[in-house]
Amino acid sequence: MTFAPRVVSFDLDDTLAPSKSPIDPRIGELLIRLAERVEVAIISGGQIAQFRAQVVDRLPHAPAETLAHIHLLPTCGTQYFRFEGDELVMLYAQDLTADEKQRAVTAVEEEAKRLGLWEAQTWGPILEDRGSQITFSALGQAAPVDAKKAWDPTGERKSQLRDAVAARLPDLEVRSGGSTSVDITRKGIDKAYGMRRLAEETGVPLDGMLFYGDRLDPDGNDYPVRAMGQVECIDVRGWQDTADKLEELLPSLPPRA
Repeated sequence: MTFAPRVVSFDLDDTLAPSKSPIDPRIGELLIRLAERVEVAIISGGQIAQFRAQVVDRLPHAPAETLAHIHLLPTCGTQYFRFEGDELVMLYAQDLTADEKQRAVTAVEEEAKRLGLWEAQTWGPILEDRGSQITFSALGQAAPVDAKKAWDPTGERKSQLRDAVAARLPDLEVRSGGSTSVDITRKGIDKAYGMRRLAEETGVPLDGMLFYGDRLDPDGNDYPVRAMGQVECIDVRGWQDTADKLEELLPSLPPRA
C-alpha cells in the first residue's frame, strides 16, 4: 500500500460474503471500524433488498455519525443509498424505461432457452426487474451457493449467454454478473460507472480510492474498476481473505478526528 485511501470500496458477493449470504460478524465489525476512519462503499449488481439482508441488517450497532460514512450502490451504481440516522435514503435511481425492460426480458429469456440454459429446477425467479437493471439468474436468486458454483465453474455458459443477448440489445449494456447471472442496464453502466458516481458524491478522486474484489480478471464483473487504471485494486479469494487484508489495512488508517 503506497497511499492512505480516503474511500475503501468493495464488491459484495464472494468478497464480503458468500453469494447472496449474510456477512459474517467479523466483516460487520471491520466495516464499522473502517467507517470510523474513511468512507466505506459497497458496489454490486444486486438490488437494495439484498444489501439490506446481507449487510445492513447484520451490521453491529454504530452511532449515526459512523453510519453516515457508509455508501451503498446497488445495481452497479445505478442506485445510490446513504444512511440518515438509522434509515437508508435513496439519493438517486436511473431506472430503465418500460420498453428497455421488455426488450431485455424477451431477449435474455429467448436466448437462454435457445442455448439450453433455461433450467427447470430453480430456487426463485430466473428473471428479476431491479428497476435500473434486469437480471437473469440461471438457478434463481435463492439458489444454494454450492449449486451456483457447480452450474458454471469456468464462466463459459454465462459468457455465451451474455454475447448472444448483447448482439440483440446493442443499445443496452449486457454483462456477466454473479456466479450464475447476467445483468442488463443502460449503455455504459458497470462498476466503473458506479465508482465514478461515487467520486462525484463523495468529492474523493478515483486515485484516492481502494477497491476489493474477487473477480478482477478480464472476464470478471469487477474488472471494469481495474481497467480504469485510476483506482488501486486488491484481489481477494472470499470474505475471509478480505477480512485478513482489512486487518492489515486498518492500523494504517487513523480514526476520524
